[in-house]
Amino acid sequence: MTGSAPSTAPSQIAPAPAASSASTRIENIPLGILFMIGATVMFALSSAFAKWQVSLYPVGEVMAFRSISSLLVCSLFVLPFTGVSVFATKKPGQHIARGFSQAISQTLTVLAVSMMPIAGAIAIGFSAPLFAALISVLWLGERAGWARWGALLLGFAGVLIVTEPGADSLQLGALFALGNAVMYGSVTVAVRGMTKTESANTLLMWQMLTMSFFHSFLLLFGFRMPTGIDALMLVGTGVCNAVQQYCWTKALHLAPTTAVSPFYYMTLVWAIVIGFFVWGDQPTVALLAGSAIVIASGLFLLWHEGRLRRAKETQATPTAAAPPAKAPEPTCAAVLPTVAAPAVAPSRPKAVMGRTAG
Repeated sequence: MTGSAPSTAPSQIAPAPAASSASTRIENIPLGILFMIGATVMFALSSAFAKWQVSLYPVGEVMAFRSISSLLVCSLFVLPFTGVSVFATKKPGQHIARGFSQAISQTLTVLAVSMMPIAGAIAIGFSAPLFAALISVLWLGERAGWARWGALLLGFAGVLIVTEPGADSLQLGALFALGNAVMYGSVTVAVRGMTKTESANTLLMWQMLTMSFFHSFLLLFGFRMPTGIDALMLVGTGVCNAVQQYCWTKALHLAPTTAVSPFYYMTLVWAIVIGFFVWGDQPTVALLAGSAIVIASGLFLLWHEGRLRRAKETQATPTAAAPPAKAPEPTCAAVLPTVAAPAVAPSRPKAVMGRTAG
């Protein structure tokens, strides 16, 4: 997916600090799953709109319309209840880096779907978690056992099957899709854990603002005045993107990643359906087989990393402290002068000057 996630519908409650909002959220796994499925539908629709529009208008114009209209939609629903305090954060640098990387990632995705079937581009994008795991090993120095390396190698083999490098060599669209996966995997590692300290609305608004800023510069490379219907479609793409971002972030705030992430792969189902009925794209054996391998590798990595994290948390949890020993009854030793401690500590504490020595 090309974005991180948004929050629940704005509430009438006064906005709380980001860390507080994140720490007090209520878990609701079924609702989180529904939000994730909604995000996949919106992502597939947004990709389809973009594929159609890029054939008529410059890529930079499509991206600018998409991001700016997304920002306006999110602002209408968030700012009336939070005000500008939603932008309050102690991590502006991470938000800017996240928005910049997402601006590049979404641009690469649109370029990819404009040059190849939507389902193929999305299937290659599924390798983002694999690149995130690989970058964690190479960049952060995380240990990689046989399970992680096995999943990575198998997943990348699935990517090769989808891209079919032997047919017309490696297509340019597939390279853009791979670039999106690498970029998204990189930012996942770079800003890992932001959802623990930042509210969903803060994540959403910072991402929409920074992406709009960076995508606006693409207008310098070409602009064509859209017709009335095309303008509505360009704005509609932004609305779909905003709803997708909202549902994605909301899903991650309502339920653990391990519970909702598997449903993210439903994007491929919608992409195959849309591609077949709109452009007549037939799902190939290579697409289905490679996608199955990539998805299986991603799900295994998700399960494996979750199991390791739980094991570390269990080890880090301190054991229950033994109840403090009952203070000894005062004795006549309490009035004796303190003497030097013996060379070997006694096996049992002894009361000296009214205190326990030992």
